[in-house]
Amino acid sequence: MNDPLPTGATIGILGGGQLGRMLSVAAARLGLRTHIFEPGHNPPAADVAHVVTTAAYDDVAALTAFAKAVDLVTYEFENIPT
Repeated sequence: MNDPLPTGATIGILGGGQLGRMLSVAAARLGLRTHIFEPGHNPPAADVAHVVTTAAYDDVAALTAFAKAVDLVTYEFENIPT
């Protein structure tokens, strides 16, 4: 992907910890929205993300819906089950 995301695009972030929070704040400054996917309740990024999905990382239906709702998916830590 070489083109920048347009203003208002949504970044999907797997993980809602402190790094997800910082990424959400930085994205907002660029005019981007964030959608957090996190199995834990009340993660740090929830306070600053536009949308939060609370579901297990192995919940295929929830992951599919999450991926369809965003323009780009990234992750905030390396311990996501595969």
